[in-house]
Amino acid sequence: MNLEQLNFHHLLYFWRVAKVGHLTRAALELHTSQSALSAQIRQLEGRLGEVLFAREGRRLVLTDTGQLVLSYAENIFGLGQEMLGRLQGRSEGMTRLRMGSVATLSRNYQENWIRPLLADHPSVVLILESGLLEGLLARLAQHQLDVVLANETVPADPDHPLHCRFLGSQAISLVGPASIWTAHSLRVPEDLDGIDITLPGPRHALRAQFDALCASAGVTPRLHAEVDDMAMLRLIARDSGWLTVLPEVVVQDELRSGSLVTVGQSTQLQERFFAITTPHRHRIEILERLLSRSPDAAMTCQLSSLQPGVGRGFSRA
Repeated sequence: MNLEQLNFHHLLYFWRVAKVGHLTRAALELHTSQSALSAQIRQLEGRLGEVLFAREGRRLVLTDTGQLVLSYAENIFGLGQEMLGRLQGRSEGMTRLRMGSVATLSRNYQENWIRPLLADHPSVVLILESGLLEGLLARLAQHQLDVVLANETVPADPDHPLHCRFLGSQAISLVGPASIWTAHSLRVPEDLDGIDITLPGPRHALRAQFDALCASAGVTPRLHAEVDDMAMLRLIARDSGWLTVLPEVVVQDELRSGSLVTVGQSTQLQERFFAITTPHRHRIEILERLLSRSPDAAMTCQLSSLQPGVGRGFSRA
């Protein structure tokens, strides 16, 4: 059969009977007769060419095919309920939060930002994707994403207006192996001329800050690697022996264990975090609560894991 031949009204009736588990109760709920309900389910079975229910005594039990059809019907009508709830400004049933994040953003920061909904909102389905900012913003404008997390703001565009909310910031450090370096032994950027170094890649918002800082001081570090992914940058910092420019939280386990030390810092190097949304989006209650938290709320949680005696924190970048 073709999709055009599928009667979604019959599928709705099947879904309610499967959920209730009883023809009579489902018929009362749907304001129809039991015989009419049975007839419509039989028509659906005829179109599909499969039996959806088996009788065990007075009970209706889903067949294997019925279980499969139910799983699809749950998605179809669950999304329908969610759509109506969004349009009417309320939450009902399942809520999908579609979040994009730039590929260069710390995964530790992302996890801390979404942590409230991971623990307390079992009805929320989180859809998380990463990519380049331009592509994520295009999907946001098409309402394929609800929010984009980024480490840079977006330019004003009157044709495609966006809301850009500041979420917080974190300091950037120069870290190196404790076997070679002592803590805070270098001035940044004054002492970096000719120093072996690893940097975030050109796409990372931090990179332009660092390059400008070095240029203003007239110093040129010896670049060995440039890496977009924070998890890979952590591995290089840990295993290469080179100095690495990154947020301390990326290598917090290594700093805590003493295998790496903070060799230098500059107050002029900061990674900033923003939540980007469309101005006329339909309200998602859980997203509004995440956005209304005070700036640096996620960073406060994140950085607390660096304090002695507070636990191991996260091992991912």
